[in-house]
Parts: sequence; structure tokens; C-alpha cells
Amino acid sequence: MRTLIYNTTLLTMDSDGSILNNGWILTENDRILALGSAETAEDLSGLYADQRIDGKAGILLPGFVNVHCHVSMVPFRTMGDDCPDRLRRFLFPLELQAMNRELVYLGALYGIGEMLLSGITTFLDMDYFEDEVARACLDTGIRGYLGETLIGQKTCDSPEKEYGGFAYQKAFLENYRSSDRVIPVIAPHGTTTLNPEKLAEAYQFAERYDTIYTLHTAEQDYEMEHFRKMGMTPVSFLDSIGALGRHTLAVHCIHMTEDDLMLMKERGSRIAHCVGSNAKAGKGVAPMQDADRLGIPFGLGTDGPSSGNTLSMYDQMRIMPYAQKTRYHDRSLFPAKRVLEAATRGGAEALYNTEIGVLAAGKKADLQLVETQSVNMFPLYNPYSALVYSANASNVSLVMADGEILVRDGRLVKLDIDKVKADLMQEMKAFMTSAENYKEII
Repeated sequence: MRTLIYNTTLLTMDSDGSILNNGWILTENDRILALGSAETAEDLSGLYADQRIDGKAGILLPGFVNVHCHVSMVPFRTMGDDCPDRLRRFLFPLELQAMNRELVYLGALYGIGEMLLSGITTFLDMDYFEDEVARACLDTGIRGYLGETLIGQKTCDSPEKEYGGFAYQKAFLENYRSSDRVIPVIAPHGTTTLNPEKLAEAYQFAERYDTIYTLHTAEQDYEMEHFRKMGMTPVSFLDSIGALGRHTLAVHCIHMTEDDLMLMKERGSRIAHCVGSNAKAGKGVAPMQDADRLGIPFGLGTDGPSSGNTLSMYDQMRIMPYAQKTRYHDRSLFPAKRVLEAATRGGAEALYNTEIGVLAAGKKADLQLVETQSVNMFPLYNPYSALVYSANASNVSLVMADGEILVRDGRLVKLDIDKVKADLMQEMKAFMTSAENYKEII
């Protein structure tokens, strides 16, 4: 199947920052076959394509890469948004009491629909019943880097014992180790929610299967105090147990010292920057300017629909430079092009994937087309600025992942989101009954 998209401003997001005016791209099956510029549609008459799509002067760019999410937490959205320490006060206990396989699957379907509509074609997820998230990925066409939550407490999919996720993830790794649509990762919850031996064991899994090791790091005040009493930081602690290395994708990294960043750089570790959820929780602004100066690879993450409420990368891209410019009191920091790099090529680099995040011949056909006719997109002097500071998810008109069109004319192609919502609402009835136990704080 060959698809030609033409009449666009094409942002390749390659290392040279190439922009193709009057740009076109030709895909074949799951790959980009060719791309270039053409003044008129007639100039492309010699190119064979099964379908030809007029981009109508839109902006064509790679699909976004969301490097941290808990996609199935859709049922928790708008619960206790302003509640301090809500993770321990009601999220953990309500997950244990009320989450089940079907809720995880339907929540994943709904959340994936939201991500696709905002141009996300790849995401990394940490959750329970992660094989249900895998099923949702296969049903929808999105690419998922998926990790069963490893944690030292009883969970909804391991109600009888702690650390049940280890056995679960071993089976998951074997089941999907040859898949290019579902990529298993190792996902211990955080630096203080597993004991050091289990954290080290999890890293050994990542080494054995040559995959990503991702966990919440330097995020919480109580986490920082825990390690301060030991004369350490979360990063130096991970290094001391052999869990800081090239497999490590540390999430949040809000409370980082210069020594922490230097250590991450030395070990080849990477960062998932979740600015929206961090700001919403009042936890602080991660020192991404310092990390970027040192050349530490990083991508942007939406976090879950309970943490940041939105699964749109456009929101993250807008908040990210606002926060960094404010933290460092410098308007020139993180220009729009650099922010867009973080959402595309940077996310791919954080996931060690060289086949996505860039539009080039031979790469995966993961892309999005953003229309420029809406009121918020005029005038358009700088396409990077337009995407970062003006655009929103509603401007995404077409999304392709692995060469398959998943969003066309701003609508999901494979997923009936209204039916998914109705099914999810039905499945949430027992969940909402359990949530009544926490009504005073949520």
C-alpha cells in the first residue's frame, strides 16, 4: 500500500533541521519510501500511489513519542486533583480495591484514542494487567513500550502477595519479545517503593532482555528526605546498587543536583520529563536546561490522565518552555524547535529507537498532519512556534503509525470512541461505588 501526502510544510526533525516547503512524502506499507518538495501536484504525477492526500498547506511532522504514561488511569481523571499526597491517601488503595482487567483494557482503549487524536504514535506505559494494555495497542495500531508495575505491595493483579509483578513481567517479556508493536520494558514503580534488592533484580532483567528500565526518580519530597538521611540522593542510590546505566530511563527527575546529572551523563542514562503533572502537583520544575547542556537525552511524557489530566503532547510542549524560562529567568531558553525535537526525535532517543521520531526515507511511517486553517493557526510565520505555542490537539487532522492511517479528518479510523466510552462507563460502576469511600478527600 502506497500513500502520498503532498502540499505541506514538511518538518523532517532530522539533525539538520530540514524543512521542505511544498513538501510531500510517499509511504509504502510501514516505511517512508521517499520525500521531497514539489511546486504543484502535477509535478508528482510520475509517483505511483494507491491513495493521494492533499495536505492543504498543513504542517507534516513525525508522530509524537510519549515517554511516560499510565494510560489506563482514565477512571481516576478529575478525582482529587487538588488533594495533597493523593498517591498514598487514595490512589494506591482505590487501585487495589477497584481496578480489574476490563477496566484496564477499556481505559487503555480510551486513553490511546485520546493520544492518537493528539498526534502520539508511540508511548511508554507503566501499569497493572499490562497484557490488557498490549491488547489495546494491537487493537488500535499504536506502538507501546509496556511495563508491568513492579512494587513492594499487594496490587489489583497480585492481591495475595507483594512483588507479584515480577512473575507477571517475566511472562510478558517472553510473550512479546519478538513484537515490534508491543515492546516490553522493566518498570519498577520508584526508588522507595521496592527494596534495594528488588530494584537491582529488576535492572538485571533489563540487562538480560536488553530493554528499558524506567522508574519514578527524584520526584517526591518524602523520597528526597528518605535518601537524605542516608547521605544519598535517589540517583546516587540507584548507582550504588547497579541500577543506573544505559538501560535507565528516569522519570520526573525534579530534584536533581549537578552531581546527579553528571552521574547520569556518565552512565548513559536518560530522562522522561513530565512537566505538566509535575507543575500540577506543585512538586517543582526539573532542571532540564542543565540536563540539556550536559547532553543527557530526554523526551516528554504526559504522565497518566489522573496525574496531568491530559494525554495531549501539545499541552506538554507549551508548558515545558514556560516552566524552563521561568525557572532560569531567561526567555531565550528552549526555543520552539528544541521543544518539538524533545517531543519527537528526543523521545525516540530516550526509548533507544532509531526508526521513529524523524521523517526520512527508510524510517517507520509514523507521522501526523496538522491543519493550519483554524483561527488559532493564523498567521504562520514559524511552523515550530505555531506547533508549540499556538496549536492544540484539535488541529491534528491525520495520524499514521506503521504506515496505517489511524486518524483521518480529525477522527479515529479504527476506534469507535463513543462505544468505548459507553462500555467504560458501564464497567466503572463498581469502581465509582468503591470511590465513595474516599469522597471526603476526592
